[in-house]
Amino acid sequence: MSDNKIAWVTGAGKGIGEVIAVKLAETGINVAVSARTEADIQRVAASIGEKGGKAIPVVCDVTKPDAIREAVSHIQQSLGPISILINNAGAAESQKFLSHDEALWQRMIDVNLNSVYHVTKAAAPGMVEAKWGRIINIASIASKVGGKYIVAYTASKHGVLGLTRALALEFAGYNVTVNAVCPGYVDTPLTDKAIANIASRTKLSEEEARYSLEKISPQARLITSEEVAHVVLMLIGENARGITGQAINVDGGAVMF
Repeated sequence: MSDNKIAWVTGAGKGIGEVIAVKLAETGINVAVSARTEADIQRVAASIGEKGGKAIPVVCDVTKPDAIREAVSHIQQSLGPISILINNAGAAESQKFLSHDEALWQRMIDVNLNSVYHVTKAAAPGMVEAKWGRIINIASIASKVGGKYIVAYTASKHGVLGLTRALALEFAGYNVTVNAVCPGYVDTPLTDKAIANIASRTKLSEEEARYSLEKISPQARLITSEEVAHVVLMLIGENARGITGQAINVDGGAVMF
């Protein structure tokens, strides 16, 4: 499915974003790989190039609107108009609410929600003009259910789901779909940090802390990045044009547990 499609994947230096970028490139799509850490995205872009794909690294802090606009301009000049946007950049921190500080709250809102707003606002005009586009927001099962000690994260991810649904309606007449993918805990460096944090705050070993996250799912395991990428690839296809405003869980049934 190339047809000269250009994809921008944020937070693509590692984890879910890296796998999505690689999988998109394997289908012939040209990919802009962005994150704050240049070494990470240089590595991912080079790996894609070695496999015969085309990718460019774009350093971008998605919490800064000026940096986002510069990134869009660079992508358009280097590859062409953005037709597929994967809002994957995100962060997760936990803290009991009564000891919650405002800085943590603001970080979660800025990285997880405001970034999706600003990146989409910068990239969507070209899709509307072309009357074709795919916007996929990597949300979380925390977009649908609450969780102890993750007030800011949960609020930010609920916001992403609301934004997804509203934009889906607004862009429906332009053949631009907007969907969310809602993973459970995924086996990534971000989850490794969460496991280390659990272990440091409890008497659990890291192995026990990992199991505490695995057992949240009825399948008693962490989700893989490849499973998330599989849903993304499905949603960008032409046969998925009737799917918009949806939030697809990839969680092993955790929200029903």
